[in-house]
Parts: sequence; structure tokens; C-alpha cells
Amino acid sequence: MEKGNAYLSTIKDAETNEILAYEVSDKITLAIALNTVKKLKRNGRKLAKGAYIHSDQAVHYTSPQFQKLVKKMGLSQSMSRRGNCWDNAPQESFFGHFKDETDLKSCETLEHVKLEIKSYMTYYNHYRGQWNLKKMTPAQYRHHLLQVA
Repeated sequence: MEKGNAYLSTIKDAETNEILAYEVSDKITLAIALNTVKKLKRNGRKLAKGAYIHSDQAVHYTSPQFQKLVKKMGLSQSMSRRGNCWDNAPQESFFGHFKDETDLKSCETLEHVKLEIKSYMTYYNHYRGQWNLKKMTPAQYRHHLLQVA
């Protein structure tokens, strides 16, 4: 199989940095955004009342179909201001670490890419401590917050 592009869509918890849902595709279409939100719903995680989905202003996120799905899930939506990179800094930080800590160049197929990403998501959420989370992993920090509450 000839190597091609792979795209990763993620939903990241702003409090714990945990990746709550993700989708990998060989095409950047509305489906990747919709499937990511659907996976968020399927994972069964109880979301805080008034939770937001934040994104940039890409066509996927301004789509009425995407906005309808977000609303149906009881979530609100916010979008980055045009030309303001600081709005998406937490997500861009994740992708920076992701690119540094994975070996996607050696992947020969989309399935291999998906396995590499799945492995990284487990590592990132459960084994990779973060300074801004008191050196805990995102999953540990979530449990910490639940105990403190």
C-alpha cells in the first residue's frame, strides 16, 4: 500500500488534559469531526453540566450538522477567534508532544497508524506525567480531582 495522509481529531478535557475521544481517518471530512463527538458520547464519561466543545473555525465545526450534534448531546460550542493562536494552544501543545513522541513515519498502512495512535493515547492518558498536573498523568489527575471534590 502506498503511504498517504492520516488525520487525527481529538477531544481533550481542559481540566485534566485527558484525551476523551479521538478519530483517525485518511480523509479530512465532516465525518471525522462527527465521529469524534459520537465516540465522546459512547465512552460513557459523565460530562460536567455546561461543558463546552472548543474548536477552531474549520468548516467541520461551523457545519450545521456538527453544531446540531453538539447541541443534541447537551454541550455548548466555542470557537477560536480568527488569527488568535493562543485560543488553541492547549490542543496544539498536545499535538506537538504527539508528533515528537510517536513514530508515524514507519507506519505502512492506515491500520498501522491507528495502532500507533491507540498506543500513544493509552500512554498519554495513563503513563505520561505532566508538570501542570502535579506530575500526575491525566487519568491520575482526574481521580485526584474527584477525591478532592
